[in-house]
Amino acid sequence: MEAERLVGVSRRALAQSRGTPDIIAEAWQAQALAQAIGSRLAADGPKELRGEARGLSEIGGRSSGSLDHPAARAAVARAAQLSGLADPRATLTGLGTLLGEVGMALVGVACETDEQGLYWQCMEAIDAADESMDRVHGMLRRLDEHERERQQDLERGRGRDGPFGGHGVSGSYGVHGSYGAADGGSGVGGTAGTTAAGRGRARLRE
Repeated sequence: MEAERLVGVSRRALAQSRGTPDIIAEAWQAQALAQAIGSRLAADGPKELRGEARGLSEIGGRSSGSLDHPAARAAVARAAQLSGLADPRATLTGLGTLLGEVGMALVGVACETDEQGLYWQCMEAIDAADESMDRVHGMLRRLDEHERERQQDLERGRGRDGPFGGHGVSGSYGVHGSYGAADGGSGVGGTAGTTAAGRGRARLRE
């Protein structure tokens, strides 16, 4: 299943969770999915994301094992269905939202439980979700920076080419074109034509 779709499935499952066992199971699923997405991006994703992606994979692996709860132990990782990652930005945006929702759900469990063991597991999982979310946001920032740099390169390229493209006016009209400098015409091509015409128009305006 495609990564963005898997994230959506996980968000819906978390929203439909009823009671502590379901929430713990979905928190486990979310961290397993974060690990799988991080591993996929580290191996095949954009180069600028691979360092952060490895970190996300490591955090997901550690934190999914920290929820020692029957619901988590019995769960089959939904992330095993991951088949592709077509849109890194959309996937990471959805994953960041999922991790934030997981953190909030775990806060609710931690506040309501009387079990010290479960309380501290929730606290560790909340910290892991926050850390994973930081990695996700870091990758989104890198994507934004890369896009800005690409746009700046394109703009610099257009500036070097000038308003008439890479070949300038000569490439469009030729050396002896009707508006070229060779005949001293009044067009934009060539220094002689441009400056002579400019001086002439200036005198007429005077």
